[in-house]
Amino acid sequence: MKKLSESTGLLCNHTAWDVCSGKYLFERLPSLKRLFVPEHGLFAELQDQVPLTDTDGYRDFGIEAEVVLLYGGDEKSLRVESRHLEDLELLVIDIQDVGSRYFTYAVTMSYMLEAVQKFAPDLEVMIIDRENPAGMQVEGSLLSREYESFVGRTGLPHRHGLTIAELALFFQKQMDASFSLSILPLKGKKLRTKLPEQVSILNQNKIMEISDHEFWLIPPSPNMPGPVTPIIYSGQCLLEGTNISEGRGTTRPFEIFGAPWLKPVKLVRENQGFSDFKGARLRPLRFVPTFHKWAGLICEGFQLHLTGQPYHSLLHTLFMIRTIKEHFPQFTWREGPYEKGSDKTAIELLCADPVLLKYLEGSGEFKDVKDYLKNCEENWILSMGSYSLYNREHFSIL
Repeated sequence: MKKLSESTGLLCNHTAWDVCSGKYLFERLPSLKRLFVPEHGLFAELQDQVPLTDTDGYRDFGIEAEVVLLYGGDEKSLRVESRHLEDLELLVIDIQDVGSRYFTYAVTMSYMLEAVQKFAPDLEVMIIDRENPAGMQVEGSLLSREYESFVGRTGLPHRHGLTIAELALFFQKQMDASFSLSILPLKGKKLRTKLPEQVSILNQNKIMEISDHEFWLIPPSPNMPGPVTPIIYSGQCLLEGTNISEGRGTTRPFEIFGAPWLKPVKLVRENQGFSDFKGARLRPLRFVPTFHKWAGLICEGFQLHLTGQPYHSLLHTLFMIRTIKEHFPQFTWREGPYEKGSDKTAIELLCADPVLLKYLEGSGEFKDVKDYLKNCEENWILSMGSYSLYNREHFSIL
């Protein structure tokens, strides 16, 4: 491994904060030459899909390194250029993922790794691993290339069950990359006896510049406020493809959802399986989003409460959307291009599966979708050995 005192690049945001020292990693890395900042900004100060345009405020934190913003106004801004990598000795990645393929930090990392392979294959990449807050459970079907965009890379299911370092291994293998990948593993987790090729495991005791990270101290983005959100995000994120508020503009995004026209809620509340789904209960409520969809208007809707039982968020949300669509003619899909990298609509990119999309439109039965997802998830679990670092089991609850 290259010494951290060499010319170093760093992909991170505010989640790379060390509780022991009380400092961010970008403050502690010696010879930091270039800082790469993903969507939402260095401190997650910006809402979703808001372009990053200004770095002046970051200088107040004593950052002297060049700052490269990786979420600008066009698709080109999502990727680094050759000049951003060719003068580096080491690239460090320390950022919190949340376990669903829609979350853009993992996609940004994949673009960085593609750039390393293309422009600087001799550059060593070091990943500081982070736990997956959505856990070992997997959900969904694998994304095909026709649906790939900034909210999903080919080959990943909706809820993938991988840590950030395991995601890096997935991308490395997918692109048949030759660059070196060093991993600082999760503390206290037993590594597998046989690890994937081209992987070097670092001894944390020998890396004095980086202290242990306490897990989940900091919400990674503005609408990921707490430990419940990653568990329901794999399903509730589909609401972004509709005219239903997914709770942005409230203190409980993705837990709270609704619309001014979703009344009387009794119509769907009494539908078997809607309000009393295994692992969750829906509590009827009214709320007023302060921004985003239906800002300033009273919305009729629900808050999703987990019961502690196994819960399949994707399957539940698919059922809820179809039920609402059947009961309320005011329901519509979000129109127009949704995210950089594709002209497809939001629901196409998020759902990203013809079987699931047809179900949402009213074709097919719930049991058939459940069986389809079960098969997809079991196949994904069988393939995960190529990317798994730790001696633990992934599972599907279907």
